[in-house]
Formats: sequence, structure tokens, C-alpha cells
Amino acid sequence: MPIPATPGLTPRTLLRDDVHRRIRDAIVRGELQPGEKLRDGELGEWLGVSRTPVREALLKLSEAGLVTAKPGRETIVAPEDPVVLDHARTIAAELHALAARLAAPHASADEAAIARLRSANKRLRGATDPEAAITADTDVHDVVVRLSGNPLLPGQLDTLVPVLLRAEYLHFDAETVASSARQHDAIIDALLAGDADRAAALTRENWLSLG
Repeated sequence: MPIPATPGLTPRTLLRDDVHRRIRDAIVRGELQPGEKLRDGELGEWLGVSRTPVREALLKLSEAGLVTAKPGRETIVAPEDPVVLDHARTIAAELHALAARLAAPHASADEAAIARLRSANKRLRGATDPEAAITADTDVHDVVVRLSGNPLLPGQLDTLVPVLLRAEYLHFDAETVASSARQHDAIIDALLAGDADRAAALTRENWLSLG
């Protein structure tokens, strides 16, 4: 298994969440490609940790659909599965639509949040590479999720969105980015108007259009 070129983790006491996040991000960004074998020892050496947190991270990633584990045989980066992607996209669309619906009644009163939304969407519109585009797009939706005031939504989305982000990295398309930025403009306008139904509908459409 080729070790990703980017740095592992800084030398400090590591939480298993750190290990999970770094391996997850390497898979999402394509540093670890679909079908690639994942070996506990090599990953542990890369991250500077024992095999235990690596195994825990791989189990969690398996539950999220990013890793396929065959007990006693091998663990690999899961191939893309169109059916899984479709299911994940449908659920993520509904959860983000819920976030927009909850955020709409009070979004206009939070000027700082609206400024972050506009700034992130401006970065998205000007992005020319997958890293910049996907980071900006994620920032837009994260602001809306925080505005929703529902503390359970981030955890629910955390198991779904990485699968979708990986597909975006692997199939980056500049036209899709431009279209998404235009959709975000409409969502922001709906939030400012306090129109919960429209904000939710536009957000749902934005996520489903990624297919």
C-alpha cells in the first residue's frame, strides 16, 4: 500500500477520532484509491500510532461505506457503488433540507453567519480545483447546519457526506461547481427572506443535482 504523500499526524497524544479523520480524508481526497489494500501496520506507521486506533477507525469507516473489510483476509478502500451513493445523497438532501428549514426563521438576524455564507459561496464560485471547491461548498452547508440549531444533525451527516465528497473529488466538474454556486445564491436569498419552505426545497434540489 503506497503511503499518502501528505503528512500524517503531529506527534502528540492522539485520539482515535484523529486517526479516523485522517484516514477518512485520505480516502475522500483519493490519496487512498478505491480497491487499494489497507494494512494496519502501514497506516499505524504513517500516523505514528499503534494498530488499535487504526483498526477502530477502519471499522467505523466500514460502517460508513468507505472501507470493505473481509475478516481474516483483507481490508480495502471500498469501490464506488452507485446504489450506495444514491441512497446517501437522498438522505443527505433531506437532512440538509431540514437544516435549511430550521435555519430560515432566524437566519436574517445572524449577520455574521450570512457573511460567512456569502464568503464561502464566493470562494466556491472562484474555485478551480477540487480541494478549494469542495472545501468552500462544505463551508456553505456547514453554516446552514449550525444556523439550524439542531445539535444532532452534524453527527447524522458525518456518516453520509464523506461518501458523497469522495465522488465529488473523483469526478470533479467545473460546470457542476458553477451551477451549485448559483443554487446557493438562491438558498441564501430564501434564508434572508425567512422562507423556510423555499430554502428547504432549494437545498434538497442542490444536493440531488449532484447526481
